[in-house]
Amino acid sequence: MPKKEMIAMLLAGGKGTRLEALTKKVAKPAVFFGGKYRIIDFALSNCSNSGVNVVGILTQYESIILNGYIGAGTKWGLDGNNSKTVLLSPRQKETGFDWFNGTASAIYQNIDFMDSYDPDYVLILSADHIYRMDYSKMLKYHKDKKADLTIAVLEVSKEEAHRFGIMSVSETGQINKFEEKPKIVTSTLASMGVYIFTYSLLRKILIEQNEIIKGEYDFGKHVIPKMLMNNNKLFAYSFNGYWKDVGTIASLWDANMDLIDNKEIELFDKTWKIYSADTHSAPQMIKKGASVKDSLINQGCIINGTIKHSIIFSDVEIGAGSVIEDAVILPNIIIGKNVKLKKVIVNQDLIIPDNFVSINEEPILIEKVG
Repeated sequence: MPKKEMIAMLLAGGKGTRLEALTKKVAKPAVFFGGKYRIIDFALSNCSNSGVNVVGILTQYESIILNGYIGAGTKWGLDGNNSKTVLLSPRQKETGFDWFNGTASAIYQNIDFMDSYDPDYVLILSADHIYRMDYSKMLKYHKDKKADLTIAVLEVSKEEAHRFGIMSVSETGQINKFEEKPKIVTSTLASMGVYIFTYSLLRKILIEQNEIIKGEYDFGKHVIPKMLMNNNKLFAYSFNGYWKDVGTIASLWDANMDLIDNKEIELFDKTWKIYSADTHSAPQMIKKGASVKDSLINQGCIINGTIKHSIIFSDVEIGAGSVIEDAVILPNIIIGKNVKLKKVIVNQDLIIPDNFVSINEEPILIEKVG
């Protein structure tokens, strides 16, 4: 393999159980988002746009749909002579078979893949966040600081800080304290789950710790604290754009609504496209008497009713007299006449009968009717 300055390792094996029926048979990174995308499109598009052209994708839970969607990486332009996506699932080795047991475990089990590119740096990402980010700028910061590890960070509220890896930094940006999901919050500077490691050191630490740690082996709980203990140079890279962890029905609904309200995330910026699959559906049809306001409508939709502030995926039919408001309607859904839906996510491939009503104060998932 030709040497690469930096490759990416994309962690895409999470269950996403808080997304309820959306992840019963689908890995969280493959969940639909934003009218035409899947969640993983954002991280892969960031890699492509940043010039990171070798991406190892570590899959585990319910990976069939995700693996089929990723394919050869063609959707994101990661299938050329010098670029590729490689699916990395748990595999039988001479030493036996092991599931990935934590984020660091997954990376450790693929040292041979990383070694084949002899990278100077490794970018490690989560596949289940919504954001646009230029990783080449973060790499420049990492090199300028002569860092061993750089963590992308952003400020969060004190109320939600307990959900993240939280750190304190010096005036120069060097990390001097890190705690994974702290019970007592002393800082609101949170890890985004985006890391750049100097590979030679990461490789050494992964091998050493694997001999010691039994059970779950994680970056936030084990690798980062070990590096701080060793006085390695860890730096925080501040990110000021939009970033969302869509781990619950409410947060997934919120992020979809943010697209409509243009809350710092812009899908129409031609200089930083988010790439996805083309459904090859027919053009949308807005029938006489229908009304659409402040909404994203994908291909193949036939609209006879009223849509307000909603996201409608491909091949959805909405009957006359129906009112859809503050809703996310996933693909291949038929909504009958005089249906009222507000603050819902409707799971794919459903038929919503005439006169059905679901009006909610908080967003809910409709996974079946009747």
